[in-house]
Amino acid sequence: MRLTEGKLAGLIVHEWIERVGGAEKVLDAFVDEFPDSDLFCLWNDAPGRYRQRVTESKLSRGPLRGRKALATPFMPRVWKNLQNDSYDWMLVSSHLFAHQAHLPGLDPDRKFVYAHTPARYLWEPELDARGDLMAVRAVAPVLRAIDAKSAHNHRNVAANSGFVRDRIERTWDVEAQVIHPPVDVERLQAVPDWRDELTVADAAVIESLPDAYILGASRFVPYKSLDVVIAAGAAAGIPVVIAGGGPDEDRLQAVAADSGADVRFVIRPSDELLAALMQHATAYVFPPVEDFGIMPVEAMALGTPVVVNGAGGASESLAEGKSGVTLSDFSGRSLSEAVSTAAQLDSEACRTQAQAFSEDRFQREIRAWMSL
Repeated sequence: MRLTEGKLAGLIVHEWIERVGGAEKVLDAFVDEFPDSDLFCLWNDAPGRYRQRVTESKLSRGPLRGRKALATPFMPRVWKNLQNDSYDWMLVSSHLFAHQAHLPGLDPDRKFVYAHTPARYLWEPELDARGDLMAVRAVAPVLRAIDAKSAHNHRNVAANSGFVRDRIERTWDVEAQVIHPPVDVERLQAVPDWRDELTVADAAVIESLPDAYILGASRFVPYKSLDVVIAAGAAAGIPVVIAGGGPDEDRLQAVAADSGADVRFVIRPSDELLAALMQHATAYVFPPVEDFGIMPVEAMALGTPVVVNGAGGASESLAEGKSGVTLSDFSGRSLSEAVSTAAQLDSEACRTQAQAFSEDRFQREIRAWMSL
């Protein structure tokens, strides 16, 4: 075994490293907890983010770099041929095939898989449009067989939600422990009023908004269902703020124009502006079916009650009737009632609920799970 300053050396594995992403927040927490570990990924699009040694795969040096769908058929071979530099353990952050990572000579009990999800566009393509791509459909049966065979050998699997745990059992036939992902609750709650942190331009945006509004914030893509947030505002008779950016912007603008609601768009807000928007919203409405959903926890951390879809992992983060409301019926009446109920909830109860998802809690649970 290899020692680093007297500690057992480990390898952290991640699919690919992006500049922004929920999976990268998990990776950040892994790196903070195990600062002497090495990292391996298919390709690294955030050089300099980590001081540890980061090794990229051969795919990073060819035309498939960053082309996730086209690279998919070649990924299993990469994960099966890692080099074991005398590592004592391996911690894998997986939402596609990284869980298949194999280190020759490593005790199987020393491999730990943190699964954001099994590959949705292979196993449940109805939840991920990438499953409709011709290149993926052509190889999906073979890749599912490889994926299931690899997963069946896992001895230590953690899921980021009960929703994903059930998917793991359904697709991989493997049991998993739930460890909810980390949310930077401490940073969000350290600032009493995020409006004080804004630039002049961002402050002008906040000042232009109504005193009361419901907030929808995410990437502008169809599955995020931001049109439901607009419908909620129209049904409840309360202004709506839609924050984010993406290819669905024109359609959302058209939906807003036809809704009869007072809808304001804030395109690509800064982190500080997004925090201020969340902190001063009447409620944060989060309609998509997500594996977990970090943004509702961020809203609660800032004292804002949430309305979330009862399907998916987001419902696991709130205390029903105390920090938020779950919905299974998205009719106008149900949306209006949910917003009205959420608006009456106590801000301090929201902040307290969010603390159960802190980064410190995550790191403690990861280390206890790994018995390190």
